[in-house]
Amino acid sequence: MPTKERKLISFDWAIKKILRSKANFEVLEGFLSELLFDDIKISEILESEANKESLDDKFNRLDIKVKNSNDEIVLVEIQYNRELDYLQRILYGSSKVIVEHIKESEAYAKIVKVISINILYFDLGVGDDYIYKGTTSFKGLHNKSVLKLNARQSELYKTELVEKIFPEYYLIRINNFDDIAKDSLDEWIYFLKNEEIKEHFKAKGLAKAKEVLDYLKCSDAERREYEYYKESLHYQASMYESTYVVGKMDGIKEGIKAGIEQGIEQGEQRKALELAKAMLAEGFDIQTIVKITGLTADVIL
Repeated sequence: MPTKERKLISFDWAIKKILRSKANFEVLEGFLSELLFDDIKISEILESEANKESLDDKFNRLDIKVKNSNDEIVLVEIQYNRELDYLQRILYGSSKVIVEHIKESEAYAKIVKVISINILYFDLGVGDDYIYKGTTSFKGLHNKSVLKLNARQSELYKTELVEKIFPEYYLIRINNFDDIAKDSLDEWIYFLKNEEIKEHFKAKGLAKAKEVLDYLKCSDAERREYEYYKESLHYQASMYESTYVVGKMDGIKEGIKAGIEQGIEQGEQRKALELAKAMLAEGFDIQTIVKITGLTADVIL
């Protein structure tokens, strides 16, 4: 009989309350390393108006902002509620960070590299994958060649690729994941979706996550705070879904009503036209037919 996995604290709560401690950097470093295919080390947690810890700010604000050992800034945001303009929001977020981290007198070469990671529990866009990466590159209109940096620029930026200078965006569409972990990154996605780490999972950071995110190790006060947080998420989701469903039903009702009214109107017009044709055949003059049927002479003729 398979053993039941221990209940774990959700990743979004952990980021807010547990993973900010340097002793627990290993967890977030593991996730970032698996996603970015690099050995990521966190040098510090950065604070700003965008990543406050209060529950009131949870639903529309950044969860965590860190600087790694390459002096890149990594933004991690976990979003539950649908937002049609979410793509513009992550663009704004990365742009804001760029502006925040350059001084007035500094050259543009000092602009920080930003990596925006977005863990989404709603359906954004249309696509059959569950992880999407967005970068900026320049392609020739005529020969389709990709623009590269010259030797001096490559030395300055430590890369030959233009896309490495610009922000990178990752969209992780949790609902699209099929719960089948085919590699170590999938093991992380499985945890993000199910709040569970299976015994055979070997991805970087998951062993530490299983240790520090154990629900049973929380104090009574921490459990109460966590349960309240989870309830608030359910409440927000219910309120949104209720508004969405009611609005959709009202729209359907209005559509049916409009369709019926249009059908009646079209039926009455068809009957009037049939009457007009019959009256024409009987020799009635056009003025009389217009007066009786309510149709215009153009329609009748």
